[in-house]
Amino acid sequence: MKYIKINPDDNVAVALEDLRRGDVVEGITLLQDVPRGHKVVLEGLRAGDNVIKYGYPIGHVTADAPAGSMVDHATVKTNLEGLLEYSYNPALAEIPAAGQRRTFKGYRRADGQVGIRNQIWVIPTVGCVNGICQELVERFRAEIAGSDSGQALLCGDKNLGRISASQTCPASAEPVDIIAFPHNYGCSQLGADHENTRTILADMVHHPNAGGVLVVSLGCENNQLEAFRELVGPVDDSRVNMFVTQTVGDEIEYGLKCLREIYAVCSKDCREDVPVSELRVGLKCGGSDGLSGITANPLLGVFSDWIVAQGGTTVLTEVPEMFGAETILMNRCQDAATFEKTVSLINDFKEYFIKQGMPVYENPSPGNKAGGISTLEEKSLGCTQKCGKSIVRGVLRYGERLSVKGLNLLSAPGNDLVASTALAASGCQIVLFTTGRGTPFGSFVPTMKIATNTLLAQGKPRWIDFNAGALAQDEPMEAVAGRFTDYVLAVASGQKVNNEKNGYHEIAIFKQGVTL
Repeated sequence: MKYIKINPDDNVAVALEDLRRGDVVEGITLLQDVPRGHKVVLEGLRAGDNVIKYGYPIGHVTADAPAGSMVDHATVKTNLEGLLEYSYNPALAEIPAAGQRRTFKGYRRADGQVGIRNQIWVIPTVGCVNGICQELVERFRAEIAGSDSGQALLCGDKNLGRISASQTCPASAEPVDIIAFPHNYGCSQLGADHENTRTILADMVHHPNAGGVLVVSLGCENNQLEAFRELVGPVDDSRVNMFVTQTVGDEIEYGLKCLREIYAVCSKDCREDVPVSELRVGLKCGGSDGLSGITANPLLGVFSDWIVAQGGTTVLTEVPEMFGAETILMNRCQDAATFEKTVSLINDFKEYFIKQGMPVYENPSPGNKAGGISTLEEKSLGCTQKCGKSIVRGVLRYGERLSVKGLNLLSAPGNDLVASTALAASGCQIVLFTTGRGTPFGSFVPTMKIATNTLLAQGKPRWIDFNAGALAQDEPMEAVAGRFTDYVLAVASGQKVNNEKNGYHEIAIFKQGVTL
């Protein structure tokens, strides 16, 4: 299959591979070469006519476009404008209950959550102590590796304050990784920026993928430790410790002692069978191309509906990439109250753009445009396919943690690192990230990269975890979705994705205001 007409009402087709002048598409001879992911005009368009893709207008042509020609960002302009008024017109489709109830092997936490990793996280309250946090991690990793002839699975001895080889942890336990999460925030911030930093870091302390957490403070920063401790609330003191570097003697030795005590507890944790209903999955795309809405994003949509049918949870974010497709989501809201929250989600983000004096509808990046995406409507109609057809059950503010199972919408920008961090902070144990261009980064939870095309998957095997490009090569969705589901559950049970193998772990916090 060299091209696809996605919807019967479309007046363009999409090239699934590079097409050449003279090739025939839907009975029409091409007037020019058309790169993979770009659009071929099937019916002659006059200037001002709408381009229809996915069955919806994605913008209008600015000049006549004969049948057989290509249209792209240079010749297609958005139809969208500023704030809109919306009405609730429910179009709800219940996803049938899944027949086979699947499980994965996870870590049950005392607070009722389930983790898919058992790591120790070292979190700075302020960027000034990033170096200390990184040194603590390096020193502690070396200490673990050097004890008991390099065996990592050792239990701690609080009395000695050192790693002890006298007692081994259960054979079923996995090595505990220790990770630092440096960031540039925690001081010189005001208002929403200050609260965003505190909230995201507090969310991390409560995340189930962390078997233990060490919070490291400087002492003079805006994000004062005692106020932060109050925001975090009750924790298991055997697994979570916090200290101020300015008030202890040798901060490295003190921090190592804390890590030994935390490690002694969480290194004994073991996986157990857990129903898929406990999975919370973040849905994200970045570096999209013309195949994103044809292969990888629909694959995530099928998977999202399956997770929801199993009683689990998925979360869609990137609010600016809902613009132009927002009414589809609004009409899938479970009730009027959820609809109103979704309207606020959309319009609040539009207000944010407007207050900054920025255009609301100029979102596609240079990489998106090179890949065949012309307008924000086109990007959004492809982007929102990641959440399938399930009913919207919840709407979350930025930094808010999940409380409702099923499909949720989350307020966050489109930026890959910021949005992925927000998904993880909401409580998602894993982020599924579709891409047509490729990216190596990882958030503070496993960040699985799903390629939209086979060439990317073959060219970047250290980045890409799963190839959805098989869908463009005539492999049935049912078969690809089955393989993908098995793979996600294997990752949830401990199999590492590439960002973990490469040691790429990052956080990025939404910043809107001034820096002092």
